[in-house]
Amino acid sequence: MAPKDPAADAQSLIEARFAAQKIAFGPIIFQAARLLRDLGILEALRAAHAGLTLEEITAKVATPRYGVLVLLEAGLAADMVRAAGERFLLTKTGACVLRDDLTRINMDFVHHGCFQAMYYLEDSIRDAKPAGLHKVFGDWDTIYPALPTLPEPARASWFRWDHYYSDASFPHALPIVFERPHRTLLDVGGNTGKWAIQCAQYSKEVAVTILDLPGQVAVARHNVAALGLQARISIQAADLLDHSRPFPTGFDAIWMSQFLVCFAEGDVRRLLERAAAAMGPHSRLYILDTFWDRQDHQISAYCLQAISLYFTCLANGCSRMYKASDIAAMAEAAGLQVERVTGTLGICSSLMVCRRR
Repeated sequence: MAPKDPAADAQSLIEARFAAQKIAFGPIIFQAARLLRDLGILEALRAAHAGLTLEEITAKVATPRYGVLVLLEAGLAADMVRAAGERFLLTKTGACVLRDDLTRINMDFVHHGCFQAMYYLEDSIRDAKPAGLHKVFGDWDTIYPALPTLPEPARASWFRWDHYYSDASFPHALPIVFERPHRTLLDVGGNTGKWAIQCAQYSKEVAVTILDLPGQVAVARHNVAALGLQARISIQAADLLDHSRPFPTGFDAIWMSQFLVCFAEGDVRRLLERAAAAMGPHSRLYILDTFWDRQDHQISAYCLQAISLYFTCLANGCSRMYKASDIAAMAEAAGLQVERVTGTLGICSSLMVCRRR
């Protein structure tokens, strides 16, 4: 008989059942946490270091006493508040829900963008199509062409979530990219133009071309024009999944930020093949992404593994948050060689640098 793994027995049955109940009631507790935040209850407690009674809290918020009570008791279950006699006090978890940017952005993204859609996760998994997107936001093939027309606040929450992860890493990625004297850079999947604009501001010599879907490049074109950078940032609309269309050539660098996670493995391979075909012997491909197998903290891996289900149910029905080892293997198969993968940039991103083999 094989020896028992000590780690496998570390959790008692009671602890396991408690963890399972947290999962069972997770959607309910999530909504209670959001309302504790949005109705001002957590903020009222934050300002009262000695805590507040139920009546004192009710007097400070525009919510009936009954509603405040049931939310507070849910907050006790979620360890967002604690009770000391008749007084309620804010915990560290409650403070994170109230003030932590990562928590707020993730919660808003889940509530406004994902919560209703996740009811159709099983359909998405069975059919490999974004059933949640179809049921909640309309009959789109993927979420990307729908982004400019998503209803508010779903649209704003999506962009805050998307930019939060990338924006924190851009300042760290810029000096790595421009270690080499790049004069031309192709930004594949350039979204709203944030990276292209930062490149043009960082290096006065680089010219950037953004390649993205028609709806996205319209937003990028507006942002570039607002800063008067049209002379150094050009924009091309393209169906990026038309694999018969090669990428434009002659660029020193090709950039993909939070891009490959938007596609199924077959499309990722073809996109990397098109990138390799467009590269010269001295070109470099830079892939910035939130690889869940390269995280310094369990919290990051947890968030990224959960986000994979957004891709399943809403984004496209076929992609996920890839491991760095997944992308490296596909890059090698596409005729590329991975030169380097950086440590954590910003919140949880890594930069994979490839050249043509």
